[in-house]
Amino acid sequence: MYDPAAFFDDEDEKEPDLPPEIEAFGAEPVQAPPENEFLNDVTQIYLNEIGANPLLTADEEVSLARRVRLGDFSARQKMIEHNLRLVVNIAKHYLNRGIPLLDLVEEGNLGLIHALEKFDPERGFRFSTYATWWIRQNIERAIMNQSRTIRLPVHVVKELNQVLRAQRSIESSHGGATAEDVAQRLDRPVEDIRAILALNEHTASLDAPLDIDPNLSIGESLADEASDGPESTLQNAEIESLVRQWIGQLSEKQRMVIQRRYGLDDCDVQTLEELALQLGLTRERVRQIQLEALAQLRRILKRRGVSRDVLL
Repeated sequence: MYDPAAFFDDEDEKEPDLPPEIEAFGAEPVQAPPENEFLNDVTQIYLNEIGANPLLTADEEVSLARRVRLGDFSARQKMIEHNLRLVVNIAKHYLNRGIPLLDLVEEGNLGLIHALEKFDPERGFRFSTYATWWIRQNIERAIMNQSRTIRLPVHVVKELNQVLRAQRSIESSHGGATAEDVAQRLDRPVEDIRAILALNEHTASLDAPLDIDPNLSIGESLADEASDGPESTLQNAEIESLVRQWIGQLSEKQRMVIQRRYGLDDCDVQTLEELALQLGLTRERVRQIQLEALAQLRRILKRRGVSRDVLL
């Protein structure tokens, strides 16, 4: 089910501080970790295919990025295809984290696409510099979600990984590592190190039996978070009905953009590029229509005295 509040918040995501320029890697094939022959073959086929796309020059990159911002779908595809090797280069640094290489690459590709949506070639940075942050963020979130039942923010996971790396380094040379040793190595308070290490404690297995009923596991006793309760279902239905009424007050073009951008009324979610092609407009014009529609919806909410918090 879509989030009825999703389209009332049009604030752009905070852009990251740009990392230092990274070096593009060569065309040598990246070897997948040994899992099984079939997976290795599939991985190598993928690496061979993306290796056929040469790296873009700075001028080519700027030209393509400008066309992308105007809604040119072919330019968008070319920018993505010629930067897939960047994703693999980053993904291979996250091997042995419990996720196969191709899955890491898939997550990284989503970050690449998101970076392209937000990239401004006029700022003077190479796309690889800008995209690296988004690719890493997507991969690290996937690893975090895969490995933990209790989710931790990405910045906390990064801090935990830093402490664990220092701990392993000390253990390899001294045979053991206390919280004091790690604190001294990282120049951090011991209390902080202990608190961070506590986050790495193993949680109970979902397959473990309950004390009160050995025939029932912990996992079987948990509520299904993907399933809404009856009160929530009723509230969502009421909100959806109101949202449809408000959207009905928009112009035909605004209504079409909102419905297809947010998957309302059984419409498939479409990108700005797809809508631009469908409407015969530029990507930027579609984005403007979307923002105009969102502004009008917020005015409707204000007139009716409805807070956005009600929709969250």
